[in-house]
Amino acid sequence: MNNDYQTYKVVDFGFQINPELPVVGYTEMVTDAVCISHSHPRAQLIYATSGVMNVVVNNQIWVVNPLQGLWIPGDTEHQVTFQKDVNLYSVYVDPSFMDGLPKISFSFDISVFLKQLVFKIISFGTDGDISPSKRRIIDVFLDELALIEPSATFLPTTNHERLQKVVELLLEDVASKHSIDYYAEIAFMSSRTLSRLFIKELGMNFSDWRIRLKLLEAIKRLGEKQSIKEIAFDLGYETASAFIHMFKKHLGTTPANYIDTTSENV
Repeated sequence: MNNDYQTYKVVDFGFQINPELPVVGYTEMVTDAVCISHSHPRAQLIYATSGVMNVVVNNQIWVVNPLQGLWIPGDTEHQVTFQKDVNLYSVYVDPSFMDGLPKISFSFDISVFLKQLVFKIISFGTDGDISPSKRRIIDVFLDELALIEPSATFLPTTNHERLQKVVELLLEDVASKHSIDYYAEIAFMSSRTLSRLFIKELGMNFSDWRIRLKLLEAIKRLGEKQSIKEIAFDLGYETASAFIHMFKKHLGTTPANYIDTTSENV
C-alpha cells in the first residue's frame, strides 16, 4: 500500500437506522486515501464519476471505475482505497428496505438512468425531509437496485496459508512471467496440487486468475490516465498490440474504447 495514503473517515450515514429515511446520499472528492476496514447496518451503493477505487470485501478485490458501481449489503466488512482523485458518490439504504435487493456484494455496470437517480437522491440532502415526490423517486431507485447484476471485474483472494503466499507474490509482481511450477516450488507443493488449490479456493485456474489480475491492474491504470503502451510494458507484455488483444478478448473492447466509453458516461 502507498505509504502516502491518508486515512479516510468512515461516514456516519451508514450507521443511521431510520425507516423514515429509506435512503441517504453523500458525495465528496477524495484524494489518495484509505477508508479502513469497517461495516455498517445500512447497505451501500458506491460510485465515482472520476477516479478509481480498490474495494476489498471478504476474500474479493474489486476495482471500481466510472463505468461501474459497487453494491455492499449491510453489516458487510469492507475496505476502500481511493486512487488519486476520486469523485465519490454513495447512497446508503436502510435495513428495513432490503427486501428484494441483492444479498451479496458485487460490482455492476451502472446505467445512465441509475446514475441520474443517484445524483437526484444526493441532491435531496440529509435532513430527512422526504416529500411524496421524493419518495416516488426513491421507490424507482430501489426498483432499479433490485435489477442490477454482477460484472466479472473482481479478483478472488484466499486465506489458505500456502496459496495466500503465492497470491501475494503475484500481486506484488503483476508483470511476472514465471510458470506455475516456479510458484509451486516456493509454496513447497507440486504444480498439480497448486493448480487444484487455485480452482478449489479461487474458482479459476492459475492462468485465468493471473489474466484477471492483469485486467484489473490495467483498468486501474487506465483510470489513472496512463498510456496504453506504458500499461502494456508494466504488465509484462512485449508489445502494446499483445496487451490490446488480451484486453479485447476478455472485456469485449479495446483499452482506448474503454477509456472513451468511460468518458462518455460520466
